[in-house]
Amino acid sequence: MITVSHVSKRYPGGYEALRNVSAQVEPGEMVFVTGHSGAGKSTLLKLVGGIERPTGGSVVINGKNITSMGRASLPFLRRNFGFIFQDHKLLFDRSVYANAALPLIISGFPRREIPRRVRAALDKVGLLDREKARPVTLSGGEQQRLCIARAIVNRPAILLADEPTGNLDAAYATEIIAMFKAFNQVGVTVVIATHDTALIRGLGARTVRLDHGAIAA
Repeated sequence: MITVSHVSKRYPGGYEALRNVSAQVEPGEMVFVTGHSGAGKSTLLKLVGGIERPTGGSVVINGKNITSMGRASLPFLRRNFGFIFQDHKLLFDRSVYANAALPLIISGFPRREIPRRVRAALDKVGLLDREKARPVTLSGGEQQRLCIARAIVNRPAILLADEPTGNLDAAYATEIIAMFKAFNQVGVTVVIATHDTALIRGLGARTVRLDHGAIAA
């Protein structure tokens, strides 16, 4: 499903975030990408999701080399993904419902189907009773759950999460990881970047460790 081959990423100014990284994720697998701050975890997820382009190497999703795809084709590919960003990227001037509905509206989903999809996603993360609230009134854990609802509302085949428990206390963090595990158990491919190795210990999922932009283990 996801094949990263000899990928490198160099940013303007010469900073090399990734160096000759190769990895593969099978359909329905749950994989954690670990490493120190600045190891390249976020960059790797952005390349897999087609948000950024590699400097070298290739990223293949479902048999399609997204490295050589035209920009017009990428939005269609991204419909296969749900992306949970490290900094949430919530719209604080809109309701919880409107935030969760946004991916469906952007992708041109039939409007009559949107309420059912949105409320099902909010129900899965325990926010159905807060659909009219503004994100600013939510706790940190609730904001993260809203991000997850927004990521799963289009029922993606692949979930990519960048440090989804980074700013949460231990109880909330454990709850969020349990949600991802539940999605994985129904066939969703899940890739999570995290520095919290203690949290994921004992889950039985495969771990890819990055060290200064290269695969360490």
